[in-house]
Amino acid sequence: MAGKLLSLLPPALLAAAGLAGLLLLCVPTRDVREPPTLKYGIVLDAGSSHTSMFIYKWPADKENDTGIVGQHSSCDVRGGGISSYADNPSGAGQSLVECLDQALRDVPRERHAGTPLYLGATAGMRLLNLTNPGASANVLAAVTQTLTQYPFDFRGARILSGQDEGVFGWVTANYLLENFIKYGWAGRWFRPRKGTLGAMDLGGASTQLTFEAASPAEDPASEVPLRLYGQQYRVYTHSFLCYGRDQVLQRLLASALQPPVAGDFIAFSAFFYTVDFLRTAMGLPVATLQQLEAAVVTVCNQTWSELQARAPGAGARLPNYCPVAMFVQQLLSRGYRFDEHAFSRVTFQKKAGDTAVGWALGYMLNLTNMIPADPPGLRKATDFSSWVALLLLFAALLLAALVLLLRRARPAKSPSAI
Repeated sequence: MAGKLLSLLPPALLAAAGLAGLLLLCVPTRDVREPPTLKYGIVLDAGSSHTSMFIYKWPADKENDTGIVGQHSSCDVRGGGISSYADNPSGAGQSLVECLDQALRDVPRERHAGTPLYLGATAGMRLLNLTNPGASANVLAAVTQTLTQYPFDFRGARILSGQDEGVFGWVTANYLLENFIKYGWAGRWFRPRKGTLGAMDLGGASTQLTFEAASPAEDPASEVPLRLYGQQYRVYTHSFLCYGRDQVLQRLLASALQPPVAGDFIAFSAFFYTVDFLRTAMGLPVATLQQLEAAVVTVCNQTWSELQARAPGAGARLPNYCPVAMFVQQLLSRGYRFDEHAFSRVTFQKKAGDTAVGWALGYMLNLTNMIPADPPGLRKATDFSSWVALLLLFAALLLAALVLLLRRARPAKSPSAI
């Protein structure tokens, strides 16, 4: 009888396995979103004194929502800005190769073809375009030729206006600090925006002041209607193209038309580097306009050997700190008309989190705003309690099989043992 039962064991186990499979198929499952992959974007900031490359990343299943896009990596191009290659346009394109090769490594290979690549040129190229349009066109053609040789989705090289530079810097600062209306995935929720910050940018050949105007500007051309994340903004922006000296500087600054500054401001780029030098290397207080003016006088009265002793790591920038600090002080007090109260609401900042503040991110956000989000990846999943029940069922089947095998392996008792 035992032999007969044991002979039925293999089909019984097969039947049990089939039954378990049917039960598994009948267990309710639900769709679970997989962790999102990342998308990337690359912006080359071709400034007057140098070019910087910024690589940004964001979850592929989201639009460019507030706080979602962040800086992945960056690279400073060696040499001067692309406008310095007016007599050697091919050198402008070649200068970008080292950083573009880094981008090939920083962006996953499978994302290369879908990664937008932009080059925006600012004041240096604006000046070159005014004085020598042919040379400007040749430089842009040379960098375009280089950029198109890479496997990224190249979206063009263009010269930004001072107004664009100011507005995009304002967008970057307020985006990173989450001051815009924020829409959730598929637009299912939102929260009101905070008050926006004004933005102040200072580069090698231009400076911009941008903020939401509480009253109409005296110069209508300085107002920019801007729509972001479903919200309409009226932004005032003013850009000085180049530095002046003495009376020329004072006349330039006095001619600026703008509404009164109000609210909080963030000052970045050379604003930050200059004030940071005064604070850290020189150890001077700059919490008020009066202290800033006194700090400028102190720096400009230093001998060269004294400056070198106090800031040994400043390198080639050391000779520029006196004139740039003087320009910053005059610009803030005479040009942008900050009084002591308004100046106390200015924060000098290089980054927000791990992302550099500047126009590049705002430029990319504006141009990629309509790129659709990738649908989220889905997979089937089983509730934990159902999974435990199936685990116990299979364990019971294995235990039963083991018991049967042990009984079969036990030798039968002989009659003489009775």
